[in-house]
Amino acid sequence: MASEELRPLIDDCVHCGFCLPTCPTYVLWGEEMDSPRGRIHLMGQHVEGEPLGPPMVEHFDRCLGCMACVTACPSGVQYDRLIELTRAEVEREHPRTVKDRAIRELIFRLFPYPRRLHALRGPLRLYQRSGLDRLVRRTGVLERLSPTLAAMERLAPPLGPARRLPERVAARGGHRATVGMLTGCVQREFFPGVNAATARVLALEGCDVVIPRDQGCCGALSVHAGREEEGREFARRTIAAFEGVDVVVVNAAGCGSAMKEYRRLLADDPVWSGRAEAVGAKTRDLAEFLVELGPRAERHPLPVTVAYHDACHLSHAQGIRSQPRALLAQIPELTVREIADPDICCGSAGTYNLLQPEAAAELGDRKAANVSGTRAELLVAANPGCSMQIATALRRRGEEIAVAHTAEVLDASLRGLGRSAFRL
Repeated sequence: MASEELRPLIDDCVHCGFCLPTCPTYVLWGEEMDSPRGRIHLMGQHVEGEPLGPPMVEHFDRCLGCMACVTACPSGVQYDRLIELTRAEVEREHPRTVKDRAIRELIFRLFPYPRRLHALRGPLRLYQRSGLDRLVRRTGVLERLSPTLAAMERLAPPLGPARRLPERVAARGGHRATVGMLTGCVQREFFPGVNAATARVLALEGCDVVIPRDQGCCGALSVHAGREEEGREFARRTIAAFEGVDVVVVNAAGCGSAMKEYRRLLADDPVWSGRAEAVGAKTRDLAEFLVELGPRAERHPLPVTVAYHDACHLSHAQGIRSQPRALLAQIPELTVREIADPDICCGSAGTYNLLQPEAAAELGDRKAANVSGTRAELLVAANPGCSMQIATALRRRGEEIAVAHTAEVLDASLRGLGRSAFRL
């Protein structure tokens, strides 16, 4: 472990406990070692020579990396950096079981690769449309085989036909900006309507939208799981794809958070460090960029009540809370209802709901109950993982709610589609 970097970061923690009520796993179980303060204590033990045994690693694995503790900490503890360094050390040093290694390889050989996800779409769509999915869930066969496989199957959203965006979408009206657009992995293949809506909104607001064909995974899933070198390689490819634009717009919270940290990820690479810093500096979340740009296109009335969900890597990691609400507030006749305990993670957290399905389900159920309590007609979220996680938890309650991205709500308003856009 990089003790020279970790020691001062660990020493920043004064053990005040302000992080405890914001930590999802501490809220669930009330265990000190499953709180940020407790995990920092374990990191200190490891720096002093304690080996990374299974009990210690389990507490690190149980962390969602939601960064709510970073927001709550009065001492400025960089827990995000601490857990990132620690997870990389775990992946380098800790011998996982054969079963755990196999599950992780399955996840990381599939989800960061849009073409592989695309190849899966056809069979998965047939599986859903045939009704076989309902039979599989009733029998519980996947649960007995692997909780991770069962979680993957439950979380998959209903799939419509695939959509392919052009490499360039022209601005409508006077040109205001040229922006690059990240299409992502899960977003691109499981939520193609979000990317289509994002491109239309940007174009209607006067932006030429460049969508590079050679883009792929941004590296977020790998970096957040401690797979540093894998994440760096994905980052290099993404940087190369977007160096020719002035702004990179991202519509998935986890991706935007990772891209803004490219400078730190590639700081020791003399060839890429400067390029990483340049791309990270011009990366903007969609809501962040649109608020900076200012509205121009006419907003048509959208008489719907929405519950807005704060994705952790948007609100905590990027500090973006007011901007999505400001965009929704621009839409006539739309009402936003706040969700109780907004800072507690829904349990998605990248691959967390696949690797820690039981804890994720508990958190998902809490979030679903709070969403249900708003009595809103539409759930709005800015991260594909959150959308899948909360929709799945609501189904467990026997409830259904329409789910949309902020881009889709804006798109419906700008195009005057009304409530029919969301099948309410």
